[in-house]
Amino acid sequence: MRFLPGLILLLPLLSPFAHAELIDDVNDRGELRIALEANTPPFNFKEDGKLSGFEIELGQLLAVELDVRADFVVTDSTDLLPGVESGKYDIAINHIALTPELKDRFDFSEPYSYSSAQLIVRQEEQRPLGTLLALKDVAGKQLDAAFSDRLLIPYAPRDSRLPVKEGAKVGPTLSLAIPFQKGNPAFQASLDRALQRIKADGRLMALSEKWFGMDASQPPKP
Repeated sequence: MRFLPGLILLLPLLSPFAHAELIDDVNDRGELRIALEANTPPFNFKEDGKLSGFEIELGQLLAVELDVRADFVVTDSTDLLPGVESGKYDIAINHIALTPELKDRFDFSEPYSYSSAQLIVRQEEQRPLGTLLALKDVAGKQLDAAFSDRLLIPYAPRDSRLPVKEGAKVGPTLSLAIPFQKGNPAFQASLDRALQRIKADGRLMALSEKWFGMDASQPPKP
């Protein structure tokens, strides 16, 4: 086969601009590589050697909607986000809060869950809430330090057997979303559409109620 000389000269110039969209890579592989730490129930954890939790089931639902297989990769905090940034993993589903710092490094899906810390007191507690909120300064500083990182929201569903009652919020409401490499608008659109379908038909709410005992798929009312 013969090539025109001019065309031969153009080929090396074109190749650096070739960029495969993440959604194309995912479809070609037939799998969505999902990074997580598997150490924070009820979000994601191992039980009898098997992955379980809210975010495991969410990842499976998203993969089905994208018509690929979910490939969960357990890693640690030193590799999780750098691995997504480098393309080692497609996404991370690890209760990661949307923060300005992370939005500079990654693109995100729309939020899939919301979390906030509240003061929880025993049912028989007689002291006024205002007195108890004197603890908020200390607790708030600790929470702010945790939230300034990318990372884990200290949350577990309230055990209905315990005689407790909710008090005041001691931290901000956080939007949990899925990070992926910047510059992949087609992937972002596909992921958001998949998430919207899971929300629209009630599957996300049911999943949230199963693992948290409440619907955390919508932002809490003020």
